[in-house]
Amino acid sequence: MESQLLEQLSSFDSWKRVAALQTLAACTSFPQESEAMNMHVHSFFSYNGEGWSPTRIAYEMRKLGLHGAALCDFDVIQGVNEFLAAGDFLGLRTAASFESRVFFPEYADKEINSPGEPGVFYFMGSGFVNGDRGAEFKEQLEQAHKRNRALIERINKALSVCALSYENDVLPLTPDHNATERHIVQAYRDLAIQQFGERANQFWAEFFDDDPAQLAAKSPNAMNEYLRGKLMKKGGLGYQQPDETTFPPIDEVIQRIRRCRALPCSAWLDGSLPGEANPQEQLECLMAKGLEMVNIIPDRNWNFKDPAKQEVRVKALYAYVDTANALGLPIIAGTECNKPGQRKVDDFADEHLRPVMKDFLRGANVLFGHTLLLRYANYSYSDARAKEEFPDRTRRNDFFAAVGALPVPPASLRQTFAEEDNPEKNLDRIRDAAKAGRW
Repeated sequence: MESQLLEQLSSFDSWKRVAALQTLAACTSFPQESEAMNMHVHSFFSYNGEGWSPTRIAYEMRKLGLHGAALCDFDVIQGVNEFLAAGDFLGLRTAASFESRVFFPEYADKEINSPGEPGVFYFMGSGFVNGDRGAEFKEQLEQAHKRNRALIERINKALSVCALSYENDVLPLTPDHNATERHIVQAYRDLAIQQFGERANQFWAEFFDDDPAQLAAKSPNAMNEYLRGKLMKKGGLGYQQPDETTFPPIDEVIQRIRRCRALPCSAWLDGSLPGEANPQEQLECLMAKGLEMVNIIPDRNWNFKDPAKQEVRVKALYAYVDTANALGLPIIAGTECNKPGQRKVDDFADEHLRPVMKDFLRGANVLFGHTLLLRYANYSYSDARAKEEFPDRTRRNDFFAAVGALPVPPASLRQTFAEEDNPEKNLDRIRDAAKAGRW
């Protein structure tokens, strides 16, 4: 029964997800809250390694006893309303972001956080509260579909015996037709299995002149990564070097984010590429464009078997955190959950992450505070009103973090907020609660 309900949490039918959550929550004993968080979780509205919906993610994060979690889908914000509602129901602090690739003209000649692709920049918007604003990013999504179709066309020409249809084989893998590279990889792998059965890995080995025994020994996840490299990453069958027209300009995307009153958020890789060699220079350039927050995926910055490499990466991580703190930029952190079996929360107990844990928790609370204030008090971290009230970034962060550290408002209070429909009165209530540290 429980396994069926868990499956229903990720049904493509939204009403089944809601019903399953209500049933499961009633019979689940949730642990006490910790200080850990995951502020960068992809759902099936883009690509989740386990096929999880926003509702399933909220449930699993609550079962882990997290302080809170943030959704982060690729190119879309369809899951925002669902994730926030599930968090309310479960008593889990929630926020919602999206991630995309943009072109950063000031760094056109430098690799930034997309290896081998100068000027291409993974970038985020954080703190969305209304998924209905997804129309703001319609042009971006259409551009992504165009890239996907062109990618498949190039691969199909080389792989004619195993040719995909984007409409028939790829889009049905998503609940709202937002396909990613990982969906395309999955579709090619599934199609080969359909056509060749147990000989599917043999087919790939022969096509790529590789060792059949090695491919046969790969796990499904490892095989997906292998095919992703062979089919679409640099040097792969369908790869095409991007230029300034491949992805939308960063300035346009920032304006779209700000129209939603969300927060433009930079993504940090690991400091190994030229575009990340000078964090101060990069972040000041981005702040001039409207940057409000930064994101780190910690595993990429400490989790290495090679001690020498680990030392270099950890040193770069600390330098980046120090720079962001000096500039007053809140820092959010988390692991993507975009591969099967990937950890669901970072190992914040590790000695390399403990020194920056307080920074990650503070950044998470700033984003939770922004989300709560925008939802109920029409008050955004990035609006002129907040900046006029708190011209000093440290004081602004203090206020929003104090709000975000509050527990999820109880259902009765959320109902009062909604029924009275008085943002100014709600703002006063929230201010008082933040000062007292309780509702």
